[in-house]
Amino acid sequence: MNKYLIIVCLLFISLKLSSQESDIGIDSRYLEDQIYLSLTYNVLYNKPDEIAQNGFSGGFSIGFIKDIPFNAQRNFGIGIGVGYAYNVFIQNLKISELNSNANFEIAEDYNTNKFGISTVELPIEIRWRNSTLEKYKFWRIYGGFKVSYVLTAKTTFKDSVETLTTNNISEFDRIQYGLTLATGFSTWNLYVYYGLNPLFKSGELNGENIKLKDFNIGLKFYIM
Repeated sequence: MNKYLIIVCLLFISLKLSSQESDIGIDSRYLEDQIYLSLTYNVLYNKPDEIAQNGFSGGFSIGFIKDIPFNAQRNFGIGIGVGYAYNVFIQNLKISELNSNANFEIAEDYNTNKFGISTVELPIEIRWRNSTLEKYKFWRIYGGFKVSYVLTAKTTFKDSVETLTTNNISEFDRIQYGLTLATGFSTWNLYVYYGLNPLFKSGELNGENIKLKDFNIGLKFYIM
């Protein structure tokens, strides 16, 4: 329920800022791209051969970035922000709890098997764009780094016999970080996130440490 409240609040902020912008008019100290929304397809990499994704794994994020230009043209600078993200991974790694410890195994003959992660994210972007005072459609290249803190991590497994869920098992790494890139023209921007650290800080599958990392690719939309 908390995630929906955060989303509603951020959408309200977006609408409020948009209405303020229309009232202010043209300002030589203009800022760009302060509200963002991304929609992604999520891929697991650095995985053992036994682990496979077998469904659409998607995610979204929404947040606010403070635009800080470095030059008089205001087309080069940084962005520092905060947001909320939720990502789902549909795959065949079955996670259950046994004696207060997580147990990892390959799932077979199941209806549902996934884990979902909600995070607070802190993006930092180095920003270049060819915008001007009166040019609202422009090219952009925003590369950066993102740190996320995991709020909730839930796994779900269902077959014809049982339904198993776990919540916030200690094996999930609460701190996630990686590289980001957003590039495109006007509203439509290609977005990529490359996770640098594993999703799990501990856990073994067939005697080997699980070092799954995530790669997200999709679209990112910026609103002034």
